[in-house]
Amino acid sequence: MPPIVRPRGTHPDGPFGDPAAESSRTRHTGESGTGERTGYAHDMAALGWLTPRRRSSTARSVLAGEAAAEAARKTSQQFETDARARTGADTAPAEPAFPVAGDIGAAAFFDLDNTVMQGAAIFHFGRGLYKRKFFQRRELARFAWQQTWFRIAGVEDPEHMQDVRESALSIVKGHRVSELMSIGEEIYDEYMADRIWPGTRALAQAHLDAGQKVWLVTAAPVETATIIARRLGLTGALGTVAESVDGVYTGKLVGEPLHGPAKAEAVRALASAEELDLSRCAAYSDSHNDIPMLSLVGHPYAINPDTKLRKHARERDWRLRDYRTGRKAAKVGIPAAAGVGALAGGTAAAVALHRRRR
Repeated sequence: MPPIVRPRGTHPDGPFGDPAAESSRTRHTGESGTGERTGYAHDMAALGWLTPRRRSSTARSVLAGEAAAEAARKTSQQFETDARARTGADTAPAEPAFPVAGDIGAAAFFDLDNTVMQGAAIFHFGRGLYKRKFFQRRELARFAWQQTWFRIAGVEDPEHMQDVRESALSIVKGHRVSELMSIGEEIYDEYMADRIWPGTRALAQAHLDAGQKVWLVTAAPVETATIIARRLGLTGALGTVAESVDGVYTGKLVGEPLHGPAKAEAVRALASAEELDLSRCAAYSDSHNDIPMLSLVGHPYAINPDTKLRKHARERDWRLRDYRTGRKAAKVGIPAAAGVGALAGGTAAAVALHRRRR
């Protein structure tokens, strides 16, 4: 007589799935001593649940599910990586929370040119002075060429920057410090405000929100740097100091331009005066010239880095941020087309100014 297949839930030993009922059944797929399948195994076989085809199908399903879950995790991680790339961040492992809120023994030091601001602050300042007839068209052309070189090269060359500063010193010689400070406020609105990198500005704000002091550290004149720092809501600025007597510029520097190793010394001196722990401080720059300053702190960042700094930072696992809209062509610090555009724009501006003067 063939076995009777009963609907689920009508087994005389109790409903399927009930632990108490199942405990009295044989829970394997073997046969009894009489050669017949027993209890639970008998009914499952009758229902087709324990055939080899079903078992292998279940195993394949488990494998497929695990594979799908792993693929989903990898896809999610790739989405996060792509999102970081779109916002200008280099692919990197997840970073610990930084800055640390309430750590007043720490501070942040930001380079200015091409880190906080696009281009050189001294050039933008020079444009404003030219507009106010502080110097002639020939000197403006010199400034324009130096700025174009800076934008295309993407780095500060000490000789070029020294040349720019000497030009600026000769221009301000004999003028009152108060006069240049007042004009500097106007020039910031005209030529600098819309050239601040939003990404770097957000980094500075994060330190401020954490209760830390934030300083600009730049080779630009300290007066210009101070104006920019104040307008950005930062703590203050370290910059090149021009000599003045009775409030009038002499055309000389006090010491040397705040460049390269001099920046590191300035940061060290300020940290000592402010009782800061440099191992808990952060520094940000685009230039390999600032490696001494970056190496001084516990949290160095390469921002819009030049080729040498990028290589140096990667070798030491420093954090990188690149807020430029395009990648470099060869060693170009900005897209090559933009460099050409800068040169063309400078030429057009010079022509327009020349016509206006005629």
